Amino acid sequence: MLLLRHGKRFKHGRGGVRRNLEKALDSFLKGAARGSTLAMVDAGLIYWERGLKEEAIALYLKAAVLGDPAGQCNLGISYLHGQPPNHKEAVKWLHRASVGGHVRAQYQLALCVHQGLGVDRDLHQAARWYLKAAEGGYVRAMYNASLCYTFGEGLSHSRRQASKWMKRAADRGHSKAQFEHGLALFSEGEMMKAVVYLELATRSGETAATHVKNVILQQLSATSRDRAMLLADNWRALPSSR
Repeated sequence: MLLLRHGKRFKHGRGGVRRNLEKALDSFLKGAARGSTLAMVDAGLIYWERGLKEEAIALYLKAAVLGDPAGQCNLGISYLHGQPPNHKEAVKWLHRASVGGHVRAQYQLALCVHQGLGVDRDLHQAARWYLKAAEGGYVRAMYNASLCYTFGEGLSHSRRQASKWMKRAADRGHSKAQFEHGLALFSEGEMMKAVVYLELATRSGETAATHVKNVILQQLSATSRDRAMLLADNWRALPSSR
């Protein structure tokens, strides 16, 4: 829809126009009035960012009722952040979005099921949704799926699967995963690779990675240290759904 495209151009400052949230919101609201669920969600996001949560929730609800997974996800998350939170309503809408394939909703639903918020605690169901979201490219779910495999929580214990998902999360910029993967490489004797991941974790604020990294650096030659830092400097995260 043209109004949706105009709104996104103004929201992000694309297509030769300056960023203008007022014009973006106007376009989104006009699109929403014509029945675009995508425009409803985008208008809701702007309202939410401005602290106008009731207006945002009203738009999310309208989109959710019309079957939009992003609207359902945002509505569920809105209920989680309510004062007080409404966990049962949150789980209801997150589940609908999850069934519709929305990976962020799948991750948020997994957290609720894992913690027993609005639903009985069920580690198997939580792990199932973590894994589903991970397979859909959601990085935080990759990390949690790895932990499930590591500790055998909801999934059969598997070092191979745990390592696979930890590396995938690390390669997509998850700082804790970079730290954990760096430690695993260190324990396997892969010193230079370990330094790269530990350096990346350090740069992302994982201060505990610094000590281990420095211990390894003392064992490497100057050439290997320089090579490892160059690899870290040139590292780029793989695409993900975040």
